[in-house]
Amino acid sequence: MKTLIKNAVAVNEFRKFETDILIENEIIAKIDKNISATDCTVIDAGGKYLFPGAIDDQVHFREPGLTHKATIETESRAAIAGGITSFIEMPNTSPQTTTIEKLEEKFGIAANTSSANYSFMFGGTNDNLEEILRVDPKSCAGLKLFLGSSTGNMLVDDEKVLENIFSNTDLLISAHCEDETTIKHNLEKYKAAYGDDIPIKYHPAIRSEEACYLSSSRAVALAEKTGARLHVFHLSTAKETGLFRNDIPLRKKKITAEVCIHHLWFCDDDYDRKGTFIKWNPAVKTPADRKGLWQALLDDRIDVIATDHAPHTLKEKQNIYTQAPSGGPLVQHAMVAMLEACNKGKISLEKMVEKMSHNPAILFRIKQRGFIREGYFADLVLADLNSPQTVSRDNVLYKCGWSPFEGTTFQSAITHTFVNGNLAYNNGKFSAYRNVKRLEFNR
Repeated sequence: MKTLIKNAVAVNEFRKFETDILIENEIIAKIDKNISATDCTVIDAGGKYLFPGAIDDQVHFREPGLTHKATIETESRAAIAGGITSFIEMPNTSPQTTTIEKLEEKFGIAANTSSANYSFMFGGTNDNLEEILRVDPKSCAGLKLFLGSSTGNMLVDDEKVLENIFSNTDLLISAHCEDETTIKHNLEKYKAAYGDDIPIKYHPAIRSEEACYLSSSRAVALAEKTGARLHVFHLSTAKETGLFRNDIPLRKKKITAEVCIHHLWFCDDDYDRKGTFIKWNPAVKTPADRKGLWQALLDDRIDVIATDHAPHTLKEKQNIYTQAPSGGPLVQHAMVAMLEACNKGKISLEKMVEKMSHNPAILFRIKQRGFIREGYFADLVLADLNSPQTVSRDNVLYKCGWSPFEGTTFQSAITHTFVNGNLAYNNGKFSAYRNVKRLEFNR
């Protein structure tokens, strides 16, 4: 395969510049103005912006075992339609990904069905340290620990086990941080008042700032004590951002943090309108928390933007509070949501690319991805910043068939997505040919 992208405005490594890009087979062969080449497909990108493909470090694609909600095939197609060319998927499937055997089974499913590059987190439990120590850090994204309960009931709540894991593994440890004791106490209080049909507006009071900060601060303290490599998923409070540093380069950080699209977009004012469709763990909280997250993202205390894409069926989400699961689908609209924020002056295009493409590659030490560089894999995205689209159930690609962004009009659209040089998505159409790879890590 040989493709020449002409007249693009590339956004890469903190600058914007007009350029052509020559792709030969899977690799970016040349970046220059006025490239001439023969025997190749030419795409005129005049007026469009070119980004390195986004790397989403936290998704739940529900396979195996929960495929009535989603599959690796369906959600990876939605991901590339949204400009995400690589994903890291979580272990709380059924069965859970807590043995090497189950991990490799998921790699096999992705190799056969995924439309995007892939890796998986290995799941930690209270009793699988021996298996954790068998995981190869060069071929697996890292270790996921649930320090607060979520879909799949993989809570790790034994302090001695936690310290043992932190002290003994070389894997990057990613943590969901919410204090279970605090949450249970809060839930009992609201159940006493309302029964099971608790008004959704109390979700951030149940899964509170205190619950988040207690857990994340303990995790950070444990990482500092043991020297473990810790990455805290989906910060949701302004208070938590004070736990993280911005005075050293990302490559030297041992403790890093992520924020998700929904915590940057929604706040507790939206519960009346969106109900359980914006029920996430951790909860969407106050406008002040949202403002604090934005500030920490822009000043580099928060290192990456992800989705925590976690679909559930419409029927499941329409249950009363205690029966409605937390999570929602986001991969198709993550990049256009951030482009909307760029359009409103909240973040620059260069900063968006840093947080969605460059930094995940640096943080996880992913080989040859996350940047527009000669010799790197051609994971590339073209976007039209003046192509309004309104999200509706007719145009969502998720298997669950809905989006928390329904009714939202975004000013931008993803038009082309290349995965390892293959034009996998082109103006609403998917290539019948897949050329995807298991992510590799420089560790």
